[in-house]
Amino acid sequence: MIPELEYVRPNELSEVLALIDENEQAKIIAGGTDIIPGLRQGAFRFKKAKLLVDIHALPELKTIREENGRITIGAALTFSELIAHPLVEQNLPILFRAASGLGSVQIRNRATIAGNFVNNAPCADSVPALLVYDAVLTIQSLQQKREILLSDFLIKPYQTQLKANEIVTEIKLPILAKNYVGDFYKLGRRKGQAISRITLALLMKIKAGIIHELRVASGAVSPIGLRFKEVENSARGKKISNELYQELAQRIGKKILDITKLRWSSAYKIPVLQQMMYQLFQRVHPI
Repeated sequence: MIPELEYVRPNELSEVLALIDENEQAKIIAGGTDIIPGLRQGAFRFKKAKLLVDIHALPELKTIREENGRITIGAALTFSELIAHPLVEQNLPILFRAASGLGSVQIRNRATIAGNFVNNAPCADSVPALLVYDAVLTIQSLQQKREILLSDFLIKPYQTQLKANEIVTEIKLPILAKNYVGDFYKLGRRKGQAISRITLALLMKIKAGIIHELRVASGAVSPIGLRFKEVENSARGKKISNELYQELAQRIGKKILDITKLRWSSAYKIPVLQQMMYQLFQRVHPI
């Protein structure tokens, strides 16, 4: 049962910032696909909520634009709005693929891109894609505006660098050169509306059969979305081969095992992850 809460829907961002600055018990609501189930379940992170501040329709947070070699996405943009925009499909194909498979049509019509990572659930589908694009977040309070890499923003499950009097307003993603290729993979227990069990995002810059840059991120199988910098660096300058793909996939599986430690699910999940990683390499750049 949802507790009785006060609800407001400001018309301007400045009103939102003033409300959350003066009220420590205020919680931002956008799509509501996380906070409403959380309130029903009595989730600890919503225990102190007394006021819901709705930002879903704020025009400042509903835009997509291209400027200075980057695509800037408003924090309250829904996933349906995101995948319908040509800038995303043309320039951010990994994010487009991740967003297209998130939940159901109804969920994509409500869920927002910032809500997906501000919650920082391990299974957040957009996070691996945003990580390989080196997403930068714009965070705003009544007093200041700051920018932070998404990889630094995420701390641990359901915890981020966001302060109580701040909201994420924008996500900035660089437009990459044409010699970058990548893809996204999701494994769930079923096809329809599946919560992710494994998500992987892969991005490579290749020239003359040589890996000039590799970016790999995981979700669901790791406690939070992660980049594998050590594995990425080890691939730089190496010639693409079947053996290299196998080696990189094995190393990523071992890294996940080091992070998560041995669990009851490790015996099947790690080999599946390694095989899916290998297949993702082959799909992105076949040998």
